[in-house]
Amino acid sequence: MFDNTFRKQINDCEPYIAGETEDVVRKRYHLTKVVKLGSNENPYGPFDHARQAMIRSIDTVNRYPEDDFVETKQLIADQWGLAAENVAIGSGAGNILENLAKEFLNEGDEVLIAKQSYRLYREISKMMGAKVLEIPLRNDFQFDLTAFQKQINDKTKLIWICNPNNPTSTLTDAAQLETFIDNLPDHVWVVIDEAYADFSDQTKLPDLRKYIGKKRVVIVRTFSKFYGLAGARLGYALSDPKTIQGYDTMTEPFSTNRMVLAAAMASIKFDQKQIATTLAKIQNDRQEVTTELEKLGCEVAPSQANFIFAKIPENGATASDICQQLMEQGVIIRDCTPWGYPQHVRITIGTHKEMQFFLEKFIGLLKADEEVTQ
Repeated sequence: MFDNTFRKQINDCEPYIAGETEDVVRKRYHLTKVVKLGSNENPYGPFDHARQAMIRSIDTVNRYPEDDFVETKQLIADQWGLAAENVAIGSGAGNILENLAKEFLNEGDEVLIAKQSYRLYREISKMMGAKVLEIPLRNDFQFDLTAFQKQINDKTKLIWICNPNNPTSTLTDAAQLETFIDNLPDHVWVVIDEAYADFSDQTKLPDLRKYIGKKRVVIVRTFSKFYGLAGARLGYALSDPKTIQGYDTMTEPFSTNRMVLAAAMASIKFDQKQIATTLAKIQNDRQEVTTELEKLGCEVAPSQANFIFAKIPENGATASDICQQLMEQGVIIRDCTPWGYPQHVRITIGTHKEMQFFLEKFIGLLKADEEVTQ
């Protein structure tokens, strides 16, 4: 427990637990090879022009971002058919989400989240003194928007929706989500976290730009996943100019760095062909691994992200068992027990060779478990 010199809400929050790192696993188990498939990173980034832009930017990192900050916002706005005044920038999507919680939430406000979703929503809401109501996903891993609607009252201030959802990889039905937003009362904000949306079938992804300026909607995106810049930290939010002005009031000035801004601008301008090739690789491997897992008796959710959410065969082993055994053999995946799925694992799509290495080790474990139970 923290004493009363700390903000009181800190005692109600839990720290974010990141996935295991390659170096730690390598040293712990004395391994020569470790494949990290637990943190939903893009193994192909940074892309070529982004890499060169970061190198060139070293000469200017003694200065705060100036024109590059403004130009990045304009480039993002142009991609979306919006104005620069519709764009806020931060140090990764997590920083964006935290600032939005500061912007909107007062002590005593109520917040709605899915129980099985990105855990940061819960903690940043609690830190602002909000009451968090967690609503279980449906059996098909869809947000139960009907249940969300029933929970909305005069105290409801903010709804967090992760789309595609982490950890389940599923995309919320576009028509249902739009109907839900259409029916929201004017005092309720909804933040749509689309960190993985670039990996989705774009024909199934709702286009929420039409709500900007009409409903209290904020769309959050990141350069961490699709653009392969997770370690450089750059995220952005799209909303109406007043909301962006409020965000800029809450956040620190120059809330990101020259190197990642240079990388983002270079990728937007010049890396699109390489990015498209990379997306095809990830989507193809996602389908191939899904097929192989289903052959092994796993139940796999229909992924629209750069990771797979799979229920392992019920042969006595839990997700925690499988993840531990794989780690000892040099494969890091995510145990979904903390989300309430003790038989499910989350597997990031790595390179083709990394996925083959994972399948080899995973198949070996399942065969060993079968022999034990026979």
